Amino acid sequence: MTSERRLTRVFVELADTLVDEFDALDFLSTLTERSVELLNADAAGVILIDAHGVLHVVASTSDQAQLLELLELQNDEGPCLDCLETGHAVVNVGLAQSRARWPRFSAALAEVGFQSAHAIPLRLRDSVVGAMNLFCEADSRLSDDDVALGQALADIATIGLLQERAVRQSGLLAEQLQTALDNRVLIEQAKGVLIASAGIDVDRAFRLMRDYSRRNNQAVKDVARRVVERSLTTDQLTGP
Repeated sequence: MTSERRLTRVFVELADTLVDEFDALDFLSTLTERSVELLNADAAGVILIDAHGVLHVVASTSDQAQLLELLELQNDEGPCLDCLETGHAVVNVGLAQSRARWPRFSAALAEVGFQSAHAIPLRLRDSVVGAMNLFCEADSRLSDDDVALGQALADIATIGLLQERAVRQSGLLAEQLQTALDNRVLIEQAKGVLIASAGIDVDRAFRLMRDYSRRNNQAVKDVARRVVERSLTTDQLTGP
């Protein structure tokens, strides 16, 4: 598949929010996965602002990415927080400058095996609803084209979220974000069940549920609920 056709498919995928069972968590997980694929990052995550102005980690491609985003919130420092404050992308901050600017975040970044991080805002005009972090194992730089593409992906995701709220003519965005947070708790519980029962790691546990949900056209939250209820086993998750 050519890069142009791949980009077209990704944008169509992210634009397809006008469905009855729109799942904000699954939607944002797709955003992080596609951003990793297209921007040569090794992991990504999304932090969103809820209706009360509180920041939450709602999607990540790996356990390390989730941990780093939680540390950003706990320590009140990192590229994502600067991005949320300014509404502009925070990219290509060198290692020395990163250590001086975000000492605790930079130490945690290196500890989990990454050397660089970038942040791109989820915004529509002056309204910033969140930010996406990109984590790289190398001290990598994003080109101007990379930044433009990352911002385009983030923008279309933001439009999708806000469009869904407008279509429903209610405070659905806040409701969706709360639902995403509730689903995140359920998924974390399901990960724990799979780790304990099958002896697999955190990332493998989520991939099993995500792959099963796609094969069977089920929401990840429903798969996670069945895992927690013990009505869906590891063998069933790995089956055809």
